[in-house]
Parts: sequence; structure tokens; C-alpha cells
Amino acid sequence: MAKILFINPVVREEDVPRHVPYGIALLAAICMERGHLVQVFDQNAWRPSEQTVVDVLLADDWDVVALGGITTAYGSIKKVVRTAREQLPEVKIILGGGVLTSLPWEMMDWLPQVDVGVIGEAFETLPELLDAFDAKETDFTKIRGTISRNDTGDAVIAGQRDLIPDLDVLPYPAWDLFPLEEVYFPNSQVLFSEEGMMVQRRLDINASYGCSLICRYCYHLGIAGDMRYEEDEDGKTRIAFDEPGTYTRNIRYHSPEYVVGLVKHAYEKYNIDFIGFLDENLMTMDRYSGRTWMGEICRLWHEAGLTPSPRADGTWSGVRWSGTSHATLCNKEILQKMRAAGCSHLVYGYESFSPHVMKTIGKGASPETNIRSFFWTLEAGIRPIPNQIIGFPVEDFQSIRENMAAWKRLGIIVKPFYATPYPGSEWFSTYRRSIEAQYDGDLERYILDLGDATRITAVISHNFNAVELLGLRELMVTGNTQRIDEYEQIWRRNHGIPEGQPSTMIGRPEDTVAAE
Repeated sequence: MAKILFINPVVREEDVPRHVPYGIALLAAICMERGHLVQVFDQNAWRPSEQTVVDVLLADDWDVVALGGITTAYGSIKKVVRTAREQLPEVKIILGGGVLTSLPWEMMDWLPQVDVGVIGEAFETLPELLDAFDAKETDFTKIRGTISRNDTGDAVIAGQRDLIPDLDVLPYPAWDLFPLEEVYFPNSQVLFSEEGMMVQRRLDINASYGCSLICRYCYHLGIAGDMRYEEDEDGKTRIAFDEPGTYTRNIRYHSPEYVVGLVKHAYEKYNIDFIGFLDENLMTMDRYSGRTWMGEICRLWHEAGLTPSPRADGTWSGVRWSGTSHATLCNKEILQKMRAAGCSHLVYGYESFSPHVMKTIGKGASPETNIRSFFWTLEAGIRPIPNQIIGFPVEDFQSIRENMAAWKRLGIIVKPFYATPYPGSEWFSTYRRSIEAQYDGDLERYILDLGDATRITAVISHNFNAVELLGLRELMVTGNTQRIDEYEQIWRRNHGIPEGQPSTMIGRPEDTVAAE
């Protein structure tokens, strides 16, 4: 049996660690079920010195060092695999998650220390790799769902791994391997609702994988059926994702019995008071199930004795929870059921309140459905949390004003994220040439620069550059319409667009880059 060290790399360094890495916790549980010896070093939780990382790597005779994460963890991953190879020349290093799946060829080139990459879902691929290690095999090019190196050192992508059809076969996450009491429970508070601010012991779960929508800025990590293998003209395997006319989805979700059983387990074992649903879109699953899934979760929540009951000190027995929703997929009835079962807030990806911008996103919503869902959610007693984005390809002065008008109507102010073309998304493929040009042709520099879209990186707006987007967002948040009006006149003169014409330029960012 293999002796495995899982490492959770650092992510979102500007914030405290808030979320136990659910994927690693599941994979650790799967490996332990199969008899492997498992330890986890949660680098993101501890934020340790470089020497501590070395000490952990030398603490035992590891057979495997396995790590993964989202693309924004790349900088940390790069340092970890380099250190691991220096300290442990013979250990097998496995990399997975969205960071590898979105750019498998590039990652194997940029990270020569990695022996095998797991593309897409790892629930079956990782155990097969461990079996191969146990058998002293050195050729992994036949294990589906992997990218590895052949005898000459060239990377080879094996066949595509099918997604598991029944999520309920998965064990419960191995939360015991993570510093719950030391790090995660003290950082439980969720500042999106009154109840969220009172949370003392929160854990997060995934009840479903993927989403039915085709948002062009989104990437489903290879777990939603949107990933396919193609051969290019040189016969090289290419990993392709959403492109116009090729949208596919494999909608998967745990049964309500599994979901509530997992929460009941966490409540009884860890005395939690809050659950965060990490799902991309809870309402997709409810709609796809014929409006039965979420209602049954709520019914079983009551039946399992998880319904929160307030105490005099402001705390509660039972488990409150939060998740995600969608403007066109929710309805009054399900929102009321969710509130009765303890839902405190729902995050809505409204993105924009501008009709011409929303038509380009692929989300299927409109300003009217956004506003309707906002008030429906408030009326149900749930706090709606509106996410928005600025810097879409067709963002212009009209869309900026339409967003500000919607805020006034709703009585809110939103600080938008920046439209960021993450690898794996449709807009990354569309604008890749422009992205690389903005980083002097060095794509790795862009990956290292990526964050959580609260700061600006590559720009995909046809109309505004990075400095303009930074300034316009600040003026939006402060409600300074006068300065926006004044700058539009300057902008029109600079671009030769007369008053009365739409404030939209022709062309795409790469055309501007090429011209310069």
C-alpha cells in the first residue's frame, strides 16, 4: 500500500483560510478505504515558512506527493513541486484539479517535476495510479484520464476517463485530516447574512457537480461533461471545452438522502452549526430533477432534526445553511421551503443588469428576472447576495449606467468583480491571443498573475483598458455619475465616436494590441 502525502496549496493569500478543500478530503477518504496510508499537509491553512514545507516533506518515507487545486493556486503549486523534487528525488508527484485539467500540456511543460497529471475527475483515476505504483509500473500512459511522460520524457495524454454516474458511491470527506479546531472553525463566519455573522462551526459540502448553463466566463473543471478529447492536425490530443455549438452537460447530483445523511454526520461528529453548499448552482439540480430535489432535501432536513431552533444568546441548535441560486430557475415555493429548513442566504450570479451585455454572457437571465428573484428571495426571508462583473467584451457606458440604475431600484451597492478569462472557459479560448499579448507572449505570467477577480489581470473588454475599468468601477461604487458623464466625453473624443452613437468600438482587444 502507498504512503501518500496530500498537500493543499495556498490560495487567496489576501484572505484567511475559510474552506476545507473538499476534493482532497474526498480523495483522502477514498485512498484510506483502499488501505493506503494517508496524511494531509494543509499549506493553505497553516501558511507556513519554506523550511516547514521542507520539514514536512522529510517527515516520512512518502511514496506519493499528491496536490491540486484551482488555477489561482498555481504559484504555490509551482513552489511546492520544485521543493518536493529537490528533497525527494524518487517520490512520485501527482497533480490534479482545475489547474492541470484546463492546461494539461502547458502544466507538464512548466512543471517538469510532475510525474503524472490527473485530467478531470480523479475519483477512479487516482486509485488506479496508486495500484500501478504498488505494482512498480513505470508506464502510466495507458491509464485513462491522465497525462504522463513516456520513456523519452514527452508528455502523453491517455484516453478520456468517464465521469462516475452515481455520486452516492463516494465516502464522506476525511475532515479529520484537516485543522478544523485550529483554523477552519475560527474562520467560520460568513458575512452575507445576520445568521452567517453568528456562525461558530461551519463546514462546506458539494451536493452536485456542474451546472446546465453555458456562461462564457465559467469553467466546470472537467466534471460537468463539458470536456472532450480531440486530435489536432498533427495527431496530438487536445483537451477542448465549451465552444459555440459544442455545449454538452452531464448533470449529476447526490440523492437527498446522501446529502442530509452527510450533514447529519457532520452535525453529530463535529457539532457544526452551519453548512455551505459549494455547488455551482443548486437551482440547476432542482429544475433538472423536476422540482423534487431541493424540496426533498428540505423535508429530510426537518425529519433528521437539523432544522435550526434559536436560543436566547443568538445561537441555535440544528444547522443553518447557504448556497447558490439562479434568477430564472428559482421560484417562490422552493425559496420558502428553503428558508423554513434553515437557509440564510443565497448567492446570485447576476453579472449585469444591462440587456445587451446579458445577451452575450450565456446565462439565460435578463434584468427583469434578476430583479424578480432578488425580491422573491427577500420575501422568503433569505438574504440575496448579488454578484456582478464589469469589463465584459461589450461593456460600455450604457451598461455602466444600467447597472447603477438597477442598484438604485434595489437599494443596494455592488462592488463588481472584473471579467477574467480563466483557462478552460470559452472566453479564454476566444481571447487567448490577446491575453498572451498582454503578458508579452508569456502565458505562464498570466497564470501566475491570476487571482479571484477582485483585482484586474487580462482585459477582454473591447472598449475599456485596465486603467479605465479600475476608475469606472470606483465611480460606479461611489455613485459618481457626473465624473462618468465627463469621462465619456473624453473617451468619445479619444476614439472618434460622436455623441449620439453607441459607446461601443468595433473590434476585439487583440486588434488594439496588434495595432499598437
